[in-house]
Amino acid sequence: MQYRELGRTGILVSEICLGTMTFGQQNTEAEGHAQLDLALEHGVNFIDTAELYSIPPRAETYGATETIVGSWLKARGSRDKIILASKVVGRSSSPWFRPGGEEARLTPRQIRYALEHSLRRLGTDYLDLYQLHWPDRKIGLFGEGGTTFTTVSDADEVPLEETLGMLGDLVAEGKIRHVGLSNETAWGVAKSLACTKDGAPRVASIQNAYNLINRTFEIGLAEMAVREKVSLLAYSPLAQGYLTGKYLNGARPAGARTTLFNRGQRYEKPGVDVAVEAYMNLAKAEGIDPVQFALAFVTSRPFVTSNIIGATSVEQLMTALTSVKVQITPELEEKINAIHQVHSNPAP
Repeated sequence: MQYRELGRTGILVSEICLGTMTFGQQNTEAEGHAQLDLALEHGVNFIDTAELYSIPPRAETYGATETIVGSWLKARGSRDKIILASKVVGRSSSPWFRPGGEEARLTPRQIRYALEHSLRRLGTDYLDLYQLHWPDRKIGLFGEGGTTFTTVSDADEVPLEETLGMLGDLVAEGKIRHVGLSNETAWGVAKSLACTKDGAPRVASIQNAYNLINRTFEIGLAEMAVREKVSLLAYSPLAQGYLTGKYLNGARPAGARTTLFNRGQRYEKPGVDVAVEAYMNLAKAEGIDPVQFALAFVTSRPFVTSNIIGATSVEQLMTALTSVKVQITPELEEKINAIHQVHSNPAP
């Protein structure tokens, strides 16, 4: 396991980060603890969660993942070994995030409320990284906007200056060490960085989707990440499991996430299956497990600081953890890019 600097923070995080959103629905507390133990044994020091989790979001399981991570930290006494990240939800009309069914917004009052409850569930006094799960302003999210920009009215958006100012107060209070963005655009990153001139904390990271069938981060945001040292924490490196090939031709294997929850629409767009087959065929021709092939591609990108992997079993997790042994050679990268040229970003 290699370690890379998180933004300009001086903190070194493992190239693999354990994502935990399955804890509390697909995984029990005991199964979550087993995954955390295995990840720690293999050198992972970076754990990502969110107040929203587990996924899919439901009132009954809101905060369940943080509670499970917190019980593990308490049971193992591992807080000092972990770089712990969580997130506050962006604008949402789901009524269970805030008291009285209030619309969730990135206001100072709501951010403080969310953080204090996350800290309580996690059983810790501070977070190493606190991220805005998605913006307060209205943009295409989670693949719904594709690559088409739609002009919307943002008259009531909470200004980023206000949101980041509150995060700065929480940094000063010692409740968070660093701040990050998620599901953000190049404009959002640039605007956030500009806020530092007014005393806001400098964003250390951005957590966006990135995988073989969605390389849109490379258009604008990758240069921003490298030049400004805003770390990409890549999520969905397996495209919600679609890059394993298990959903090809409409297959719905028992127990799989899309089978259980029917939430895979982001990766059910025209051109996805043919692209997935092309990458799987390349991996097999090279004698590489397709899962490890897809993960190794993400981990190897020069603008990726940590690759957020998720699993529902220790067997799946072991496969993901050992993907760090796979090398993407220049020759292999050339073959990958040849496929990308023909099947470019079918699932943005």
